[in-house]
Amino acid sequence: MVSRVRVWLNRTYAENVFFMDQLRRNPSDRAVDIHATHGDPDSPILAAADTADLEPEGLSPAGYVEYALAQCTRRGIDVFVPRLHQEAIVAHRAEFEALGTALLAPPVEAVAVFQDKATAYQAAASIGVPVPPWWRVRNEEQLLAAVEELEAGGHRACFKPAAGAGGVGFRVITRTPFSLAHLSGFPSAYVPLDLVVQAVREAVEPVDWLVMPRLEEPEVSVDCLTGPDNRIRMAVGRTKMGRRRGFTLHEQWLEPARRLAEGFGLHHLSNIQFRMYRDEPVLLDVNTRPAGGLHQLSLCGVNAPWAAVRLALGEDPGEVVPPFLGTDYTVVSGPRPLRAPSVPQQRADEMEQTPVLPTAPVGTVEVDAAQALPL
Repeated sequence: MVSRVRVWLNRTYAENVFFMDQLRRNPSDRAVDIHATHGDPDSPILAAADTADLEPEGLSPAGYVEYALAQCTRRGIDVFVPRLHQEAIVAHRAEFEALGTALLAPPVEAVAVFQDKATAYQAAASIGVPVPPWWRVRNEEQLLAAVEELEAGGHRACFKPAAGAGGVGFRVITRTPFSLAHLSGFPSAYVPLDLVVQAVREAVEPVDWLVMPRLEEPEVSVDCLTGPDNRIRMAVGRTKMGRRRGFTLHEQWLEPARRLAEGFGLHHLSNIQFRMYRDEPVLLDVNTRPAGGLHQLSLCGVNAPWAAVRLALGEDPGEVVPPFLGTDYTVVSGPRPLRAPSVPQQRADEMEQTPVLPTAPVGTVEVDAAQALPL
């Protein structure tokens, strides 16, 4: 009899409730138990899991590794999919393996390269992957020089933190003076240059931004599955053009993604994003974790989460090729259950008494989902 698989997702994105759904509906018909932890008791991933714990707050990366090792021991975890403190966790891969836990994450060297976007662009360029022009900015003078050079070339300047995820901190610079127009409608990513300069000038600590041209659509996110042998098993592009989403297997997107995944050992699941600079696809970002939208590949007949878990368990899934490309789609919100709000937020000194959350759902939260039947 084949044993059931215990998978843990830590402090992950709400969209990964669909990652969990796909694991349970795997084509191998293998029993899967899912453990989830989060710092927010109202995260829908806690309700979607078979067992769930609230994470203690205030742990250092080293303290979180100790917490994670304890969770794996206590819960009998076979496969751990780390998001929070990923770099610290993968640095202790041997300790997790000694417990019988496989990490569904790249080696520490690969994670370190792509933690910092400037380092990532330098690394990508070194193997011939096109990157946009960029400037690392830490003060007012560097900011103005970068913006003026971009504008002189006919580009609109934007900036984002040198380290970060999910588009947090991304802004587009405009020369339009601040006025009531900025206060009408919904908040915008556009910010007047004079306000940005003032904020940088008055900052207590130096900023650490990348300034670059505003890249054009389409945006293409290539979901990759790469084995520990550095051989890619899956590469499928998800296209974004405004609200419209779709899929692509065009080599102008897949070839540079394969080069990055195989060249830097981005083992297991990664997500590599591109946009257009003039008439050329260029690298936008590299995520060394599963993308929140990975489940959308179900529209192409692919169950990527299960293929990745099999790979982590040492079972080679072979080449994962979509049997077809799904039709264009959009993403809408829908309700998901929440657990009863009866567990208080924890402190780090309470980690040894981490309670199991109750299972009764009370209420819902909206989670974006593609209009697809998950595999």
